[in-house]
Amino acid sequence: MYQDIRSVRVWGSPLDNAVDQAVTCASHGRVIQSLLMADHHKGYSQPVGGVMVYDRQISPSGVGYDIGCGNKAVRTDLTLKDIKRKLPKIMDEIARTISFGIGRQNQELVDHKLFDDPAWHVFDEIDGTTRETFKQLAQRQLGTVGSGNHFVDLFVEEATNQIWIANHFGSRGFGHKTASGFLNLAKGKAFHDKVGGEKMEDVPTLFELDSDVGEMYFQAMTLAGQYAYAGRDYVIDKVLDILKADVTFSVHNHHNFAWKETHNGKEVVVVRKGATPNAPGQWGFIGGSMADESVIVQGKDTEENKAAFYSTVHGAGRIMSRTQAAGKMNWKTKQRKGGEISPKRMNDALKSYGVELRGGGTDESPFVYKKLKTVLKAHNETLDIKHVLRPIGVCMAGANEFDPYKD
Repeated sequence: MYQDIRSVRVWGSPLDNAVDQAVTCASHGRVIQSLLMADHHKGYSQPVGGVMVYDRQISPSGVGYDIGCGNKAVRTDLTLKDIKRKLPKIMDEIARTISFGIGRQNQELVDHKLFDDPAWHVFDEIDGTTRETFKQLAQRQLGTVGSGNHFVDLFVEEATNQIWIANHFGSRGFGHKTASGFLNLAKGKAFHDKVGGEKMEDVPTLFELDSDVGEMYFQAMTLAGQYAYAGRDYVIDKVLDILKADVTFSVHNHHNFAWKETHNGKEVVVVRKGATPNAPGQWGFIGGSMADESVIVQGKDTEENKAAFYSTVHGAGRIMSRTQAAGKMNWKTKQRKGGEISPKRMNDALKSYGVELRGGGTDESPFVYKKLKTVLKAHNETLDIKHVLRPIGVCMAGANEFDPYKD
């Protein structure tokens, strides 16, 4: 059950700085409800794991820079026995085939029907070149994963021995530049002005949904979300080709996005930042750390889920910052100093858990995240856990890779 703290509905153990931030969000604009899921922590403008419900307003700072960040997970027709001996080679092939890291371009230019969508013309309202510039960037980066906490993983469902594939990333440079441009417009700047440093304490940026700029942002955000879906589809298909496998079940959704939804008989805008849609019967993927289980869930038809505006967690939630875990980075030398988690400690944990890791750094080690079971326990009245997945192969960008497009 949730707690009501200063009119914010809070699941799990409240973090004071995130609650303060949610209260600040609730004091700006026409807010119907402010909520924090159990994996919440302080974010830029709106808490990660935070949900804001608005009356005909939308918040580009709430959606964030990684528009449409989310997960796709598929169950394959393979079992652990089919791939166990080949797993190291399979992970090598995934790392070689999929592009991870900052500003990367795909090794092949992907043709997709998305690039013929008339929605691209929304950028013509900016100037005569943005549409083509953004489209070319999006085409070059379609199917790239980025860094930070973005991944491509293999799992085994131990109850059945079935192999699953899942990934986590968003709309890459296209989404980042789209978000930056609209945040500039909100501040009275030109769309392509250079963005200054982010301040987590910034109050929410809000557009009226039926204003010209609000309508433009909603169209551009929707397009970036479709692009994120296309990228995750592409990467899953690549891994299926490597495994020579077919799909028997899939689940796919965003957790950084704004949706027009009807709640309590009224159409509202639900801005979820690091929070997964969880309507009754809706499927979702929730990831743990690289040495913890992930789950496939389904929303329940309960009063508590209704009170959550049909939202749930998107992951386990961090308990340690990147700098605390890995040390302070000197980006000129690409060396870190300090840090509580050593590579040996991380690698020993992964070996004990039985995970083949490619890439990844101590800032993404299992020790920087809560245990997913603990987080999910706070939401047991809002969702059913349908499949429990144990990671056996984790592929991420290399350690010390800076990526401005991560969420």
